[in-house]
Amino acid sequence: MALLDESRWNDLIYSDGAWGPGTGSRSDVVEPATGEALGRITLATPDDVARAARTAANAQREWAATPHTQRAAVLRRAAALWTEHAEEITWWNVREVGAVPGMAGFAVHVAEQECYEAASLPSRPYGSLVPSEEPRLSMTRRYPAGVVGVISPFNVPIILGIRSVAPALALGNAVLLKPDPRTAVTGGLILARIFQEAGLPDGLLQTVIGGVDVGEAMITHPAVRVISFTGSTRAGQRVGELAGKHLKRAHLELGGNSAMIVLDDADVDAAVGLAAWGSYFHQGQICMTTGRHLVHERIYDDFVQRLADKAAKLPVGDPAREEVALGPVIDATQRDKIHALVTAGGGRIVTGGSFDRLFYQPTVIADTTADTPAFAHEIFGPVAPVARFSSLDEAVALATASEYGLSLGIVTQDAMRGVALADRIPTGIVHVNDQTVNDEANAPFGGLAASGTGSRFGGAGANIDAFTETRWITVRSQAATYPF
Repeated sequence: MALLDESRWNDLIYSDGAWGPGTGSRSDVVEPATGEALGRITLATPDDVARAARTAANAQREWAATPHTQRAAVLRRAAALWTEHAEEITWWNVREVGAVPGMAGFAVHVAEQECYEAASLPSRPYGSLVPSEEPRLSMTRRYPAGVVGVISPFNVPIILGIRSVAPALALGNAVLLKPDPRTAVTGGLILARIFQEAGLPDGLLQTVIGGVDVGEAMITHPAVRVISFTGSTRAGQRVGELAGKHLKRAHLELGGNSAMIVLDDADVDAAVGLAAWGSYFHQGQICMTTGRHLVHERIYDDFVQRLADKAAKLPVGDPAREEVALGPVIDATQRDKIHALVTAGGGRIVTGGSFDRLFYQPTVIADTTADTPAFAHEIFGPVAPVARFSSLDEAVALATASEYGLSLGIVTQDAMRGVALADRIPTGIVHVNDQTVNDEANAPFGGLAASGTGSRFGGAGANIDAFTETRWITVRSQAATYPF
């Protein structure tokens, strides 16, 4: 049986465990590669958000009291369903998002693993004993936060949604999920159907598809206690500001302009292979994308030429109909932003720098500096700006000449030299002898500075901190006495 069919979701919203009419306007689900409509969705309104938040809060109380074994079982069934429906989910990821099949398959794999990792959370210790100078039992205990609002972006909608949805549910919370309207099926409705089929009780996961007004209604509703946001730094600043005003925790996973440093002893062919994957995988539409290549002057010219040769040979086209390395970017607005940065000057375009409809050619820009727009800003497209350095101090200066601090790659034949260099560059993630794009469900994930509020995803510790509240509890055998 299909996970999704038009009679189940077309022109409907998922709320309170059922599909029904929403109160917002209709919007087409558009395939970026062709511009064709794949179906229609109903956008939510702030009123829909308020109704969903109220019913989620009611459902959450019973869910939090459910035995941990039952919550874990729902997460395990959800994990199995990702694999069972992998072909259908991949089809949607390719068509709606523009992902190549390899990327779409990777998303399914990570989603499965996120659910299995989350299934281990309900049975973990939920408190600890604390020494007290009084004759009493003193302890801490973790409680579900309540209702969690998850706002996920268009670029990798499955992974960037499930990594918050799964642990939040496992730990006894309810979730309101607001996917980007451009990828509402892959990032929202598919997750709703997975958990519906897994036996999640009604009301605990609801999708509210919409724009800024829907997101702000979620952040400000009193029933929503925690916000998990993944998106641009600019939008994240607004989310953090609004959440702070309403005294709510906001976990912010934001933009990046990650550097890969190629030291003078690196194997050039190996470095070029890493560079191409880091900059061009998924059309560069990943927060961890390698946005800056810092290459030692001894091998700089060779690196630039080999990377340009490789980029020029990568096939670009419709991933649903051709075997390609790169598919389309999400829409014309994103394409035009990419092109504006590429053509802003300050470097030499060696290859690429052009597009056909939403298909942007893999691009190499040589001789960039810290002031070059394509080097200084997050491009979110298939562009590899390259700068040269002559010393480790210069490499550190270039790598830290950014407001972002998400991921870092270092390529060298001396791994410990790479670790020592990484210690000088503040960043949330480091990969020695690898590029910057890596993701595993059990590993902490998060950035610093303009890249976010640190590791709030991946691993039991980060997830428990993100989606629970800590309470201090003391117990005495007799009532305490005081001087008055």
